[in-house]
Amino acid sequence: MKECYRAGRVGDVEVKRKLAAALNRFLDPIRERRAQFDIPGLVEEIIVQGTQIVREETKKTPHEMRMAMGFTRVWNHLEAEAGKRK
Repeated sequence: MKECYRAGRVGDVEVKRKLAAALNRFLDPIRERRAQFDIPGLVEEIIVQGTQIVREETKKTPHEMRMAMGFTRVWNHLEAEAGKRK
């Protein structure tokens, strides 16, 4: 295409049409996939659900760590003492 253009055998309009067609062939599958997710509130719902799952897991981790290290009695005592100050 480049050689034909430089030799004057292809015009600007034809080059632009071919470029547009090539770009659309590349972008069409991306556009189709994006359209699947073009549902109002879907992204927000996914974010909220994911955040809730992560929060539950992060609550478990410190407790599991304290249990594994044998700190549960000590930790419960510390929490009780700290709670008295509030």
